[in-house]
Amino acid sequence: MQKRTAEEVEQLLKGYEESGLSRLEFCQRAGIPVTTLDYYRGRSTRKAAAQRRVAGLVKVTLEAPPVDAQRSAFTLTLANGRRIESAWTFSDSDLTRLIRIAEGA
Repeated sequence: MQKRTAEEVEQLLKGYEESGLSRLEFCQRAGIPVTTLDYYRGRSTRKAAAQRRVAGLVKVTLEAPPVDAQRSAFTLTLANGRRIESAWTFSDSDLTRLIRIAEGA
């Protein structure tokens, strides 16, 4: 079994893509088994997909909420299972109205 360098594999794949030949024809001319070409193609595809996934990531920085927001934060779980989480301070009438609207939806 011949061990190929990454550059050799890349050239082989490029040659196949540019040849316009079927896999079998290309492999016969290149003197390699079709399974080897398929292996290289699959590995290349998986590697490209992994690079696309990494390229789509965005770095974020998390910060703790202000101390005042932590003190006034609350979670209200309604009868229908919905949750309202907020750091806002509501008056009694506003909170009652919010619950009525959420329970009705």
